[in-house]
Amino acid sequence: MDNFNEFNSSVPVPEREAGSIISHALEIFKNTFLYCFLAVVIYFLLSLLVQMLTGFDTQLLIEQARESNGNFGYADMIAAPGFAAYTGASFLVTLLLTPVLVSLIYVANKSNFKQPIVISDIFFAYRQNFINIFIYALITQIALTILLFMCVLPAVFVMPFFFLGYPILIFEKASAFDALKKSFDIVQNNYGTILLTALLAGLISIAGVVLCCVGIYLTIPFAYIAMYSTYCAYCGTPRQIEQYK
Repeated sequence: MDNFNEFNSSVPVPEREAGSIISHALEIFKNTFLYCFLAVVIYFLLSLLVQMLTGFDTQLLIEQARESNGNFGYADMIAAPGFAAYTGASFLVTLLLTPVLVSLIYVANKSNFKQPIVISDIFFAYRQNFINIFIYALITQIALTILLFMCVLPAVFVMPFFFLGYPILIFEKASAFDALKKSFDIVQNNYGTILLTALLAGLISIAGVVLCCVGIYLTIPFAYIAMYSTYCAYCGTPRQIEQYK
């Protein structure tokens, strides 16, 4: 593994069961909350900037849907001013900003080793295997879009196969396709546990909706911390990445 030491056995590793993995992730999330919050604030502000630049008004679209008495369809949404530009720009920005959230996996590992964390750590994935992270994010977004068009349930049952890809990309510097293959292999052999873990992580990540939608920006990073804890359970806890000189 380029730029990595061997796996470390001195740090506690969660058991290969959903409860242990989620507990491990919650403890790390508690210790890294401010950095998780900063990452999503950056993500949110840049996404908001894209919305402003494209002229797309989300609030106006919601009001039009409410006033339509159930007659507001997909064609009406596409026809909304700025929607097409916003959708395209938002898709690209989402891909470019994914490393901000993926960097939280690196932050989680530093926290796990009780190492000091600095603000620049939330941009680490831009320096570590960025191209493959971008490709993996593109594959994931396309797959998720297709699955959601089919139905929500296929997305729920298929997306866990992608769950370990980002930790593999960060800690093993694998190619996007090698990370995808390894993630599929691990999940295929442990599908029930990882599906339950992903579902619980997803529920915790969207729990902020109950806080008037604003709270989701406080909890959504938890999914990435859960990816790290799941990786530790099935691949071992990696030693910290050697610092770049």
